[in-house]
Amino acid sequence: MPGAIYAEGLVKTFGDVRALDGVDLDVPEGTVLGLLGPNGAGKTTAVRVLTTLLRPDSGKAVVAGIDVLKQPNEVRRSIGLSGQFAAVDEYLTGRENLRMVGQLYQMSGRDAKRRAIELLERFHLADAADRPAKTYSGGMRRRLDLAAALVVSPPVMFMDEPTTGLDPRNRQELWEVIEELVAGGTTLLLTTQYLEEADHLAHDICVIDHGKVIARGTSDQLKARTGGERVEVVVHQRDQITPASEVLTALGKGAVAIAEHTRKLTVPVDGGAKLLAEVIRDLDARGVEIDDIGLRRPTLDDVFISLTGHAAEVPAEAEPDSAAGITKEARK
Repeated sequence: MPGAIYAEGLVKTFGDVRALDGVDLDVPEGTVLGLLGPNGAGKTTAVRVLTTLLRPDSGKAVVAGIDVLKQPNEVRRSIGLSGQFAAVDEYLTGRENLRMVGQLYQMSGRDAKRRAIELLERFHLADAADRPAKTYSGGMRRRLDLAAALVVSPPVMFMDEPTTGLDPRNRQELWEVIEELVAGGTTLLLTTQYLEEADHLAHDICVIDHGKVIARGTSDQLKARTGGERVEVVVHQRDQITPASEVLTALGKGAVAIAEHTRKLTVPVDGGAKLLAEVIRDLDARGVEIDDIGLRRPTLDDVFISLTGHAAEVPAEAEPDSAAGITKEARK
């Protein structure tokens, strides 16, 4: 049975640009799917199709059990959407923004007022409830935008790079809010460029590049695709690289990578901390003095580079110029 968010063969083109190229997704109820990829990968286009803001050229999409193409109005009543930029009226107060959203959803004035108070408390905005939103910090606007998306307590949420531009403290606060939502049963599709964010929040991760899903799995499963643990050693002097390499070759399970300019040697290993102790002992026996040694595990950054050949966090200016009248925003 399809999950709370399901897509099959989604294709969307803008002129000569194929923003989605046969995307398949399946998000079980009450879980978080992290859609991970650089600018221009197709993440935002996928969100816009699933939230009825764009019609795909072909493919199927079902959200909260409702066909996105056949019943878009019903889908909109069942979802919340928080985009890359806070969509709040800066001339209204925080309280007024939330009450307005409630009224747009045809809530009674009393219910909209009550829900606004609940959300202002939940998102730590009660002290600023009656200040115009234009006086809010970036993090406060982000929280207000997310609160607005939750006015009707939707069973399915879409968050498109919700922490972009936030400082570490505000990002951590937003992560805590997201974790609370999911613990309460909300299903979430989260797009992000931040590997740490996907690692922290997502039950499953889809890596998307050039409009295609190129890998999917849990964080641990994806990391396993790049290989297991590795020992990294930084020797004190360059003339100690050779004996250190001999030790690592004997104890490792693959070729030793050597960066002479940094005096760092890396080798894939099995055995974890026990093997690390053996490496240290053998290096000492050979008289190799080290500046640093550690057992490293692959990160999602390693995964992304191994899959795509480039890092996940690509600056916006690295995208190609607009072509055929398509903006950068449309190509995401």
